[in-house]
Amino acid sequence: MEKSAEDKARERKALRAALLEARLNLPDRQERARGLQQIMRIWLVGRTDTVIGAYWPIKGEFDPLPALHRWKEDGELQGEATRKRIGLPVVDKVHKTLTFHAWYPGCPMEEDAYGIPKPKGTEVVVPTLLFVPCVGYAPGGYRLGYGGGFYDRTLATLQPKPLTVGLGFGTAFIDDFEPEPHDVPLDAILNDNGVVWPIK
Repeated sequence: MEKSAEDKARERKALRAALLEARLNLPDRQERARGLQQIMRIWLVGRTDTVIGAYWPIKGEFDPLPALHRWKEDGELQGEATRKRIGLPVVDKVHKTLTFHAWYPGCPMEEDAYGIPKPKGTEVVVPTLLFVPCVGYAPGGYRLGYGGGFYDRTLATLQPKPLTVGLGFGTAFIDDFEPEPHDVPLDAILNDNGVVWPIK
């Protein structure tokens, strides 16, 4: 028997809650985070992007900013003509989309409408590569987020569309995930063990 939309929504909500609870209680979070920092730094080697979008970590999420700061510094040390920039999302509550504003360590910050820190008064940047937090992730490059749809709506409007890379710990893998028709797969997913999508 086909599940109703309500049943599917309830199941997703329960799955999301269970994954968040597990992530908040990870006993080896620091070790996993170190592993993913290293994977991320290796993965970025040789990429030609000059603007990368990321996120401010909340609810036990992996923090991508140290690896991105190192990426930015490495570019500056090599004397590259193009200045590398990191963008963090700022929520547009009316359209429920995100724009990305330049971030750097020590950058002035303020809370957005959801209480998440965002850069204050910095320029809007357009990332060609976007690191996306995963509450969970599944075969085929599918991501389970918080359910707000911000990334899906944003990616539908960003031109050119950035390469999307999910970040999550190995414990966030969902083997029996059923994507919804509107779910757009990520281009790649990294966890603390390596690249888990695409499968080489």
